[in-house]
Amino acid sequence: MPVSYSMFFVIQGHIMLMKTCTPSSVLLVCLGNICRSPTAEEVFRQQAAIAGLSIKVDSAGTSDSHIGHAPDTRSQRHAKAHGYKINKLVARQVSADDFRNFDLILAMDTQNLADLQAIKDSLIGTEDNLAKLALFSEEDPTYGGDDVPDPYKGDGDDFEEVIERIESSAQAWIESWKAC
Repeated sequence: MPVSYSMFFVIQGHIMLMKTCTPSSVLLVCLGNICRSPTAEEVFRQQAAIAGLSIKVDSAGTSDSHIGHAPDTRSQRHAKAHGYKINKLVARQVSADDFRNFDLILAMDTQNLADLQAIKDSLIGTEDNLAKLALFSEEDPTYGGDDVPDPYKGDGDDFEEVIERIESSAQAWIESWKAC
């Protein structure tokens, strides 16, 4: 998915695009909101605070299968081992209001991105100024364009890989905003 641009300027006859700077709110989305997105929510929240950025961060799922549940116990355990406490988060499903209330919605994988785009497309025409959508790894020089794999049916190594990818991609977004 292409990066959004809000301004352009001309230098020596060349049009240069400038990336939109730091959003005030970010929603992180996976399928069930019990593994990847709650982990990403806490990682993002901590990394943004360390960077001195004031960003509202939340997470949700495109599916309704885990509404009201705590994150998967394996996600909680692996997150805690890395200093992230996600045990008090509660799964919820993405709603139309999320497209109005968040500046940026980041999907953990291309299927969830497509599902989010379908929801947004159903709102376009009736509303303007809806959230921008992007793949979570879009800004990441290591994992750019890759899905964050769903560890739900996997083992401990899969949960560790998810944390590694989430830390990397969250940091890449934050660095891109600091560079604006």
